[in-house]
Amino acid sequence: MNKVIKKTSSKELTEKILTWKKKRDAVILAHVYQPGEIQDIADFTGDSLFLSQQAAKTNAKVILFCGVQFMAETASILSPEKIVLLPDINAGCPMADMAPVKDVEQKIKDMQPVTILSYVNSYASVKALSDYCCTSANAVQVAQSIPKGKDILFLPDMNLARFTAEKTNQNIIPWRGHCPAHNLLSKDDVIHTKNIHPKAMLLVHPECRPEVCDLADYIGSTKGIIDFVKSCPAKEYIVATEIGILYPLKKRYPSKQFYPASNKMVCEDMKLISLEKILSSLITLEPQVVVSDNIRKNALTALNRMMSIVS
Repeated sequence: MNKVIKKTSSKELTEKILTWKKKRDAVILAHVYQPGEIQDIADFTGDSLFLSQQAAKTNAKVILFCGVQFMAETASILSPEKIVLLPDINAGCPMADMAPVKDVEQKIKDMQPVTILSYVNSYASVKALSDYCCTSANAVQVAQSIPKGKDILFLPDMNLARFTAEKTNQNIIPWRGHCPAHNLLSKDDVIHTKNIHPKAMLLVHPECRPEVCDLADYIGSTKGIIDFVKSCPAKEYIVATEIGILYPLKKRYPSKQFYPASNKMVCEDMKLISLEKILSSLITLEPQVVVSDNIRKNALTALNRMMSIVS
């Protein structure tokens, strides 16, 4: 990358990115956990479901995904005819790593018959083994759509699985995985922050531990949290999810105050993307993320089932 991009200012980088984006007929998608300067240059920002929908709808020839690998894979699954770029190929997901495909295959054999419900925070090879996919925004809705009486293996996030089980009458069996950024948040962390900001409402992502969720005034996905703030008259909020979400919240609602539940809630993989890497990726059209046809076909079935339920 250093051979392509010389050291330059953020303003100059942004101008070059916009120029190359036009040359490549590209669309830039950025998750709300990305740094603010990256969210600012994106055509669309949002959560996994919204960005997946934009990937499926776009007429652009190139999809540049400012996120992590499973997100770029999802874009490739939904738009196989397009070039999908992930500016740093090392931007992975520790939670997705906790559900390696061989272990999932063995678990399915051991549990047959079982219905597989995979969080989109999983790799394409695992989605290809799944009956349904879901996001944190629609996990309850998708789970409720599954015929009653079936055992449902929910992977890879045990906290979202438990939350979903509590909201449905389904027999949901959680995989033993978690998001490090969310799972590290303790009840004591939250109580400490609430003592500092006693008037603030507590907004919690369902990837957090159950004892943290029990303290929440609202539990929801990143989009759900943003939408809740829009409709809520309260002026102060403690936000229990990755700290990147504070940027769009402060930008959209400048008259309100937002505090992180803990400054430890950082996804290091999300922060691997930079303006320099975005520009290099547009110039070189690398690194590309391509899902093989045999995996893509089965993964697409699970994703389409989700889309049909929530659309």
